Amino acid sequence: MKFIRFKKNDYIGYGLWEEDKVKAIEGDIFGHYVVTDHFYNIEEIEFLTPCIPSKIICVGLNYKSHAEEMKMPLPEEPIIFLKPPSSVLAHNSVIIMPEMSEQVDYEAELGLVIGKRGKNIRPEEAYDYILGATCFNDVTARDLQKKDGQWTRAKSFDTFAPFGPCIATGVNYDNLGIELVLNGETKQKSNTSDFIFSVGRLISFISSIMELMPGDVIATGTPSGVGKLYKGDIVEVKIQDVGILKNYVR
Repeated sequence: MKFIRFKKNDYIGYGLWEEDKVKAIEGDIFGHYVVTDHFYNIEEIEFLTPCIPSKIICVGLNYKSHAEEMKMPLPEEPIIFLKPPSSVLAHNSVIIMPEMSEQVDYEAELGLVIGKRGKNIRPEEAYDYILGATCFNDVTARDLQKKDGQWTRAKSFDTFAPFGPCIATGVNYDNLGIELVLNGETKQKSNTSDFIFSVGRLISFISSIMELMPGDVIATGTPSGVGKLYKGDIVEVKIQDVGILKNYVR
């Protein structure tokens, strides 16, 4: 299934995306819900972020090929940081380039949407806590990241956490093709089978530090091929069995 959150005129709600139609959902996809027979054509709705996270937890280095590209040793445990909820951006929306940065980069990532509250989750149980997968772009002001020596400012600008267009359930999180396309040209291409830390290990590690809540998003790291964004660009994150997240740069 592919869940979306959308707007139609003054109505905001969840829907089940099936080809070119969206069936309206009554209730909460993180609790009890019913899929109705009422539908909208996909062209007539506005995509919103498919959930409203209380926090966005990102993994700094999680692809073996990326570590090799950067000539960095494999980390012994996940390197994590946070993006604020104010940085979220929906599918088809605009990434705003901050005036104080001269180098803004794209980073295609698999996003995991947490489906239920969890703390100190064991790796073998972690998959039961995931509602589904989403496409995520960890937009980063690279020059500010290097200047500051820590990542908060570089990762936290408004519009720097695009994700969507949907939450896809029933996919194999540890074996998904991932690609970033910039203005029609593929810049990143890999598979989550190249993860340093499996999805189960990531969720277990993060939940040992902070309680995970329904709707929280975990961005699982980016493969090799990270590069610059410029005003006027069209950037797409494509993930197998999930979808395509498309954003414009201004």
